[in-house]
Amino acid sequence: MDTNTMRFFNRDLSWIDFNERVLEEGLRGDMPPLERFRFLSILSANFDEFFMVRVAAVKRALRSGTGPVSSAETWLGRNPLPDPSGLSPDELLRKIAVKVRSISERQYRCLLNEIFPLLAKGGLELIRPDTYSISHMDYLETFFLGQVYPVLTPLRIEEDGDLPFISGNNLNAAFLLEKEDDDEDEEHIAVIQLPKGLDRIVWLPAEEDSAEIRGGKWALLDDLVLTWGAYLFPGYRVRETMLFKINRDADFSVDEKRDEDFIEAMEEVIEGRTHSPVVRMTYSADSRRLKEELARRLELEEQDLYEAESPMDLGSLMDLANARGFDSLRLKPWKIYSNTAFSEDESLWDRISQRDVLIRLPYESFDPVVRFFQDAAADPQVISIKTALYRTSGNSPIIRALEQAALKGKHVTAVVELKARFDEERNISWANRLEKAGVIVVYGLARLKVHAKISMVIRREKEGVKRYVHLSTGNYNDKTAKLYEDLGIFTAREDIAMDASVFFNMLTGYSAIQSMRKLVIAPTSLKRRLLELIEREAKRSSQEYPGRIIAKVNSLADTDVIEALYGASQAGVKITLVVRGICMLIPGLAGLSENIRVISIIGHYLEHSRIYYFANGGAEEYYLASADWMPRNLERRVELMFPVLQEDIKIQVRDILNAYIRDTIQARLLGSDGSWKRCSQGAKGEETFSVQEHLLSLAAKAGENLWAPRQEFVVRRSDPGKE
Repeated sequence: MDTNTMRFFNRDLSWIDFNERVLEEGLRGDMPPLERFRFLSILSANFDEFFMVRVAAVKRALRSGTGPVSSAETWLGRNPLPDPSGLSPDELLRKIAVKVRSISERQYRCLLNEIFPLLAKGGLELIRPDTYSISHMDYLETFFLGQVYPVLTPLRIEEDGDLPFISGNNLNAAFLLEKEDDDEDEEHIAVIQLPKGLDRIVWLPAEEDSAEIRGGKWALLDDLVLTWGAYLFPGYRVRETMLFKINRDADFSVDEKRDEDFIEAMEEVIEGRTHSPVVRMTYSADSRRLKEELARRLELEEQDLYEAESPMDLGSLMDLANARGFDSLRLKPWKIYSNTAFSEDESLWDRISQRDVLIRLPYESFDPVVRFFQDAAADPQVISIKTALYRTSGNSPIIRALEQAALKGKHVTAVVELKARFDEERNISWANRLEKAGVIVVYGLARLKVHAKISMVIRREKEGVKRYVHLSTGNYNDKTAKLYEDLGIFTAREDIAMDASVFFNMLTGYSAIQSMRKLVIAPTSLKRRLLELIEREAKRSSQEYPGRIIAKVNSLADTDVIEALYGASQAGVKITLVVRGICMLIPGLAGLSENIRVISIIGHYLEHSRIYYFANGGAEEYYLASADWMPRNLERRVELMFPVLQEDIKIQVRDILNAYIRDTIQARLLGSDGSWKRCSQGAKGEETFSVQEHLLSLAAKAGENLWAPRQEFVVRRSDPGKE
């Protein structure tokens, strides 16, 4: 890389680098094997979505001849701009292919040579067809005929006919067949999709002398289908078999003009994904003939074909990491603690009225947020609830509370974002539930995603009507709240409550853009305010008293913000950026960014909060936000940035930021050459430091223990492409 001419890393290649850091957690020999397997599974799921969204957009740009552009969003036809990194779509596709293949090779080398042997040694052993014993064969064949065979549907692929529908993101088994009584060796191809309703993990019964119903040995459903799939083709011989999986283009935009039938328009987007062009095929190297024929019929080039070891599709094997009875093969579950600011004996409203309360997820329980909605639903003095919902869980207690509130006659408004990618179907489902219960449901805004995380409860009290507000960096999802690191604040401050009312009125009605006292909203003012804060820091910086900026975000890809940070660095401002995923800024360039340090934390929990700090000449300012520093967040989404106003919470947030900067175990430092290296482990005798373990210990000291069963660590819902 020529750093003399480059000012920005490429967004998509930077995202792949993030996944290489995920891989490195799986490569760690000091971690238990099931924890390592979990990271490798996450990696596979992440790449599926990357090809469905980002690579699909790049390929579309290449087909349209748009030329070099800055991101997939502009490739969709929105005023193409030169890519800041200087790469054209075809150059980018080649670099993506090289990086992804390299990462996949390392992933499977680790899986097959290290993790699977360690799991087998610990009693959790994968049995493959070449090692089936006679008893295994008997059991698995019986299992296949009784449990699998009736569910399978073979699809023939005719030479001159249309290709049958092949679902994206599903494993498929391909068979090259010939008639048993045909002397002409005529070939026939058939495909069997492995049904999602069947578990890929087939547990083998325990040995006869064991008291257990099942042992630690397991087989793959894919192997059963390949081994006994011939039962579906009587009169034919199976010459060759191959497993494969395709990724289809999922980067669709809804027709924003169809206000009256918006749900129908969204359903058409979902349906369109199932039959969209194929962007990648992953396949096992068992049949060159099947590979070439399927690639030809799917209109894929060699660059779109990714050979994979077995087992393929590790993302769908995530359940293995949670297998019961193998606690010795994973880390001890981290506990979740209560927030001592709340007690069952005290009214939630009384507590919030007294002082603002900070919630630190997932070190502290999500229960106060759920209770916020449940108490509002049950409290006869609550007259109204308003909330903005981007993603929530399938069986959400918050959705149930909103339903109950509406059924009790309370005025409930929910702004539901149907355009939350890959959650559209779920959001449509519970939006319909809310409407049936009497909730006023507003389906976001045309051409903008509502990504802000805010809720407000209006309560009738002796002094009059009072508003209680919850603001957060993360979604109202009780499942991911146990996995994603986020910060939220409860407040009854009148200035913030007034802003919250204005915000909801802007979302649900007709309203000219209004100035706010404390909240800063995108896309109208958040980016402008960020640039002002950065410029202010640069102007106040001096050699004696250099300015200071610390920002924690998931992604940094907005070139205007990056240029402002470069300018602040040149003015002497010391800048530390904690960036989980994409980072287009190049740190450490002489005369440009030598005062900027970029670190990334990959650990037990998914880093998700957005925190901004500005020294401001000693009058320090702290902000929390739903927004990353990306064009989509600052220009094409409804986001909120909110200040930390209470002094004790400022101290907590400062300590949190300082802890991230101190990390010597999970932190990696970005170099000007694009490489990520682990931060120094400290001098000999110096203690190492883990920010996540530190935050866990702080929660343990502050709160009583709440036992929480281990949950899946799933990056798919926190992928940079998602948030």
